[in-house]
Amino acid sequence: MSETPKVTIVIPAYNREETIERCLDSVLCQTYANLEILVIDDGSVDRTPEILREYEEKDTRVLVITKENTGVSDSRNCGIGYASGEYIQFLDSDDWLPENATELFVSAIQKNDSDMVIADYYRVRGHQLYQSGAIEEPGTLSRTEFAEIMIDKASDFYYGVVWNKFYRREILMEQEIRFSEDLQWCEDFLFNLDYLRYAAHIEVIKEPVYYYVKTKGSLVNTQTTPVNVIKTKMRLYEYYKDLYESLDLYEDNKLKIQMFLVQAARDKKQRLKKAEYPPQLLQEESLKNKKVTKRWRETIKENRAAWAEKIYGNDTETIAKAQMEGIRIAKEVMKRKKQGMEEEAIAGELGIDREIVHFVLEEE
Repeated sequence: MSETPKVTIVIPAYNREETIERCLDSVLCQTYANLEILVIDDGSVDRTPEILREYEEKDTRVLVITKENTGVSDSRNCGIGYASGEYIQFLDSDDWLPENATELFVSAIQKNDSDMVIADYYRVRGHQLYQSGAIEEPGTLSRTEFAEIMIDKASDFYYGVVWNKFYRREILMEQEIRFSEDLQWCEDFLFNLDYLRYAAHIEVIKEPVYYYVKTKGSLVNTQTTPVNVIKTKMRLYEYYKDLYESLDLYEDNKLKIQMFLVQAARDKKQRLKKAEYPPQLLQEESLKNKKVTKRWRETIKENRAAWAEKIYGNDTETIAKAQMEGIRIAKEVMKRKKQGMEEEAIAGELGIDREIVHFVLEEE
């Protein structure tokens, strides 16, 4: 293994004239020099192509690939296909990297010959930075150890994104792991679940390797519908369940895994209305509060059994309880927020992670 292996950084870009220079400057300033920088221009119609050509001429490590607009998953898959580096790192064109990000990744993955690295990152809100990370201590974890930690926070953003992680290209190519192009959101999470099946060891580092900016008008904000949210959750739930069954962890942790259906990443612009939750949830939560119209009561009565059998099989009762627990926690969080409590205090009083508190409040 080379001491300075080539790293491919894949950057999808679509109409990002306002942020792409900051993004690329952060890459070109990396303390680790052996880089292949693949920028996938996903059919931009603003000044993004012009800016990218300037960077391609300025630094030979930059290669711009232009294609028609097909979405971020196809763009990342295109980057994986072109990549020649030993490792692959992902970066979104709204965001940027600390100057030592790639160096930290390479050092960590080589330390114990691991198959993936996962790291802390910064959330950027205006002029404020918040360090985020779900694993408390750095070190090397087996696949099973990593899964056992992840099980407590099934839908944590930290686990579900790709830009705070480092991957071996060999695994991606040999196992044909790619981003799903028929999902409108959570495609990163599915990608990580696929990859985890083949990662024997995962290195955890606590140094933040990324500056993440949540962008208004993103795909999640503008294109997801309640129906797609439900379909996507169920598809991801099946992948999630299969992974833990393969590790012989499912039966002992069934309820925690099923909590994914409640805690899975959602966007505040696409909250499900009560009338669009699964029928048994409506029956147990909304109907008793008389918040559902007569039309919806009839629909629930007619379709409840068929829906439950098709979606949940024999786990209907357990999943319904998990969903109800998620709703109870959300209500308790909102109650305390209205009382003027801060996020950290709410988390402490309810005995839950602060990220869950923040997730609930962001939805509002």
